[in-house]
Amino acid sequence: MTTPALSTRDRIVSAASTLFYSEGIRAVSVDAVAEKAGITKRTLYYHFDSKDDLIAAYLDRRDQPNLALFKRWFCETEGDVADKVRGVFFNLAASARHPRWKGCGFLRTSAELANMPGHPAMKIGAAHKRRVEDWFSCVFEDADLGVHARTLARQTILLLDGSFAVVLLHRDPSYMETAGEAAHALIRGCAARL
Repeated sequence: MTTPALSTRDRIVSAASTLFYSEGIRAVSVDAVAEKAGITKRTLYYHFDSKDDLIAAYLDRRDQPNLALFKRWFCETEGDVADKVRGVFFNLAASARHPRWKGCGFLRTSAELANMPGHPAMKIGAAHKRRVEDWFSCVFEDADLGVHARTLARQTILLLDGSFAVVLLHRDPSYMETAGEAAHALIRGCAARL
């Protein structure tokens, strides 16, 4: 059984995703994306008005798969909500041990575009982080921990994004595991107050 060929637009986004994630958005030219996609630069600009639009499409493509992966790891982890949240961190740490791991594409892109807060990719990155926070908030509401779920979700996302940054800096995934243990203790502490 053969898989259907990707549309030209999908090939472009796939090529951009590979290059942007591995090398960074500023280091990759539109010419390099076109070459990797096996198209002309003119064809690329037929599908995208600018490199900025292509960067936004790259992040938009990562949004739902990343969130779905977090949800899957959460569901596959045995135990209570604290154990399951820690499982997300531990699975991320396992991913970070792969030699091609380059951190969170959303955070790396936001660092490269820090001086451009209105950039479409910044808006997509912020929306993605809000969706992850919203998901954590729903998880904590469903667990009925007796605390403000939104505050606990924000604390968890701070641990998560902080661990992305420190792991990338030190190349030591154990920092993500330590952040997972901190999230676990935080959630257990909330549950213990009930």
